[in-house]
Amino acid sequence: MRIMMLAMLISTAASAATVAREDDRERRDAMRRAVESGDAMPLSQILPKLRSRIAGDVTGVDVERQRGRWRYEFRIIGRDGRVRDVYVDARSGEIERIEEK
Repeated sequence: MRIMMLAMLISTAASAATVAREDDRERRDAMRRAVESGDAMPLSQILPKLRSRIAGDVTGVDVERQRGRWRYEFRIIGRDGRVRDVYVDARSGEIERIEEK
């Protein structure tokens, strides 16, 4: 019985990981299309703007679409050691908000 439960747990975890990878791939493809169509700036243009405004190390980047608009989310460790999440409009490159963690 334990072996069957373990097998079910492994199967469920593998399925969840597959779905997550497919979602990531779809989101990446959609973002690539947005950049190609001009609906979003590429990361290579956003990063220099961000670095000129906020000092620190970018330790993570995510992208999401909310209310029909693309947004980059950056995790930055500032020179002061504070961790911040910085949300940037992908079309304009403007910082929308900064959250301290």
